[in-house]
Amino acid sequence: MSHHMNGTPSAVQEFVLVGFQGGPETQALLFAMILVLYLVTVLGNLTMIVVITLDAHLHSPMYLFLKNLSFLDLCYSSVIAPNALANFFSSSKAISFAGCATQFFFFSMLGSAECFLLAVMAYDRFMAICSPLRYPVTMSPSACARLVLGTYCGGCLNSLVQTSFTFTLPFCASHHIDHFFCDVTPLLPLACANTALNQLVLFVLCGFLIVGTTLVVLVSYGYITVTILRMPSTSGRHKLFSTCGSHMTAVSLFYGTLFAIYVQPGAMDSIEQSKIISVFYTLVIPMLNPLIYSLRNKDVKAALRRLGQRHIAR
Repeated sequence: MSHHMNGTPSAVQEFVLVGFQGGPETQALLFAMILVLYLVTVLGNLTMIVVITLDAHLHSPMYLFLKNLSFLDLCYSSVIAPNALANFFSSSKAISFAGCATQFFFFSMLGSAECFLLAVMAYDRFMAICSPLRYPVTMSPSACARLVLGTYCGGCLNSLVQTSFTFTLPFCASHHIDHFFCDVTPLLPLACANTALNQLVLFVLCGFLIVGTTLVVLVSYGYITVTILRMPSTSGRHKLFSTCGSHMTAVSLFYGTLFAIYVQPGAMDSIEQSKIISVFYTLVIPMLNPLIYSLRNKDVKAALRRLGQRHIAR
């Protein structure tokens, strides 16, 4: 270890994920909580994917995007939760350098793709409600496929830049990441180089991604609200508000937490506080999305009933 001590940078082979503070009781409680959140997330999102795939009534653009949202949420929490759960029982809590970079790449890619997808979903609702006659053309199957592909490519591009900028930094003596997964904010302080450029890139990319997609969502919903309020029929108005309400709930939760962590520099002075917020957006939101979308959605409920009846009929 002598070369670590005299301060010269040495290639870090692995990192240690510190995880959460607290005694055995706290750890046991956190383990149980993360396990339950993760299981419900997997169950909820898999159910959504299966129902939307099997039920012909749900083969429309809105549900194609919902299915992809469920897929992203499923993968997103799977990149984080199993490893975090395993670490509760690990004495070393080590993760290899490559493992850390891989985890961060997928976490960042899926998170960015979700930002883009939520914007696409808002645009889809905007087209459906504000220009219903042009909707079948604008949102043709090929256009939808391109939009979905675009969200993944955008996420991939953002993640490639972030990952290469972060993991080409020299890391020195401390390789303890004060977090329960590899994220850029707890990694940067461990670098023994000037990270000003990294922080600028992070700020610009996250700012562009979050502010850009938020604007699309806000403008879409602004137009939608105006259109709905002009409607003569109250029942039509109510139906649309409930559809859009669920989307807005999901969007506000997701962007609110991202904003709290990445867009306000220095806002997360308390590391423990930032860990709790991270649990929220890596596990709680992916768990809530299927509940928000299916419990408030008559079509999904009907599809679930049809699937259940088909199953019983066998």
